[in-house]
Amino acid sequence: MNQNSFLGLIEQSIRNHWEMPAMTDFQGISFYYKDFAREIDRLHDYFKSAGVQRGDKISVCGKNSARWAITFFATLSYGAVSVSILHEFDKASIQFIVDHSDSKMLFVDESIWSEIDENSIPKVETVFLLDDFSLLKTGCEELKQFDINAPSYFNKKYSKGFFVNDIVFRTDKPEELAVINYTSGTTSSPKGVMIPYRSLWSNTKFANDSLPFIESGDNIVCMLPMAHTYGLAFEVLNSISMGCHIHFLGKTPSPQVLGEMFSKVRPKLVLAVPLIIEKIVSRSVLPKLEQGMIKTLVKIPLLNNVIYDKIRRSMVDFFGGELVEVVIGGAALNLDVEKFLKKIKFPYTVGYGMTECGPLISYAYWTRYKERSSGKVVDRMEVKIDSEDPQRIVGEILTRGSNVMLGYYKNEEATQEAFTGDGWLRTGDLGTMDSDKFLFIRGRNKNMILGPSGQNIYPEEIEEKLNSSPFVSETLVISENGKITALIVPDGDALKQEGIADEGMDAFFQQVIDAVNSQLHSYSKISSFRIREEEFEKTPKKSIRRFKYI
Repeated sequence: MNQNSFLGLIEQSIRNHWEMPAMTDFQGISFYYKDFAREIDRLHDYFKSAGVQRGDKISVCGKNSARWAITFFATLSYGAVSVSILHEFDKASIQFIVDHSDSKMLFVDESIWSEIDENSIPKVETVFLLDDFSLLKTGCEELKQFDINAPSYFNKKYSKGFFVNDIVFRTDKPEELAVINYTSGTTSSPKGVMIPYRSLWSNTKFANDSLPFIESGDNIVCMLPMAHTYGLAFEVLNSISMGCHIHFLGKTPSPQVLGEMFSKVRPKLVLAVPLIIEKIVSRSVLPKLEQGMIKTLVKIPLLNNVIYDKIRRSMVDFFGGELVEVVIGGAALNLDVEKFLKKIKFPYTVGYGMTECGPLISYAYWTRYKERSSGKVVDRMEVKIDSEDPQRIVGEILTRGSNVMLGYYKNEEATQEAFTGDGWLRTGDLGTMDSDKFLFIRGRNKNMILGPSGQNIYPEEIEEKLNSSPFVSETLVISENGKITALIVPDGDALKQEGIADEGMDAFFQQVIDAVNSQLHSYSKISSFRIREEEFEKTPKKSIRRFKYI
């Protein structure tokens, strides 16, 4: 086996874990590694009958599920390219991506297919339901005939069984295109990130090498969207490569649903976005510390350690009791929440990446993690800060290495803009990097506001201070007429508990603004604010669509 082959890693793991469980859908079907291999083999026969050629595009759009994963691995091991589409995209975006990517085949959830206008995806010749792999439509007579005869064909093919030596994957090439992942839906300048096999291999290899506490047979909860590289790389690709048992959460990860899943699955590793952790801490843990006797006990040095130990234990128990590490990615953690997690010695770390790197750029195991950082630059990747003093002066984060994309599909202009002349990928993020190669993110380049005398103002830093107020649900800081304005969505429940009525809200929030302004530089102080009744519109990744409000 080629040690640098992604498909080689996967094939070897399937062979090694043949009789072990591989995937289970939430309250649904389970597949062992041997079933997983056989289902891939079955799909290969369907692809062959449909005339799928190496390099053809196959779109997959549906909720997280075992069959989503089977489709993905079958596509790559056959030699086709997987176009992974977020099922939460609107109908027009899904249609646009399927068409723009030149997909000839589509695997889709029935609920999504029922909404799609078939005329909008004329290049698609064949459609399969992800729910049960049934053939929905095809223009290929040979495939129609094959599907009719499939039961007897497979009975004959597998009459003596399907064994370890029956699985033979092709050998992938490092620069070969594996996945196209669209960073957003319909846009005048579509960005279909072209991820090569070297990126899948490098991300998976790093996870193999850096998570020594994960062993074959361990349970993993897959709750992040598989159509995003973060969830795909570390909940799915790494898990399969290590012989783990993935449990797919095909529904919204509410605290109740998560609690039920974690207590049953008892994972050692959990991958999360800040919102999930912040909700657990700010809604369930911190309020308890503000009550009666506990508030007093926490102030007694020796006793507070006992209380913090109990809180840490209760949080670990929420995640099923076997937790070794929570990896947080996607955005920065709220400052107060991070300080609290550090204080109770909760095993968390914050990583950093982007779709264009499939996704990993930096990570550090929780015991080595530096507070407020985004981890350390990972193996086979380099990072430099575009600044005269990278440790002290903020500059754009540039990166290059094995994880980096080939470019954007059918968009040469965007590809050229994404790279410097000497081959560094422009992340669009701003940061500093210390002497130990730990990255500190300071904000998004495109969000930066220029102060009255050319100062750099990072709205995320002001928003973080506002969001730490228990009376603020979410905020957006924008520039209006050269001045800083805060758009605030209040936390209605918290205001009600405090007895603050509508007529007193402006005066109350002026006090919140004054408190935040006392922590800000003179040039970045908030000049005015507006209260919003509705939440901000968000992307499927739950980031605020800033451009709508600027």
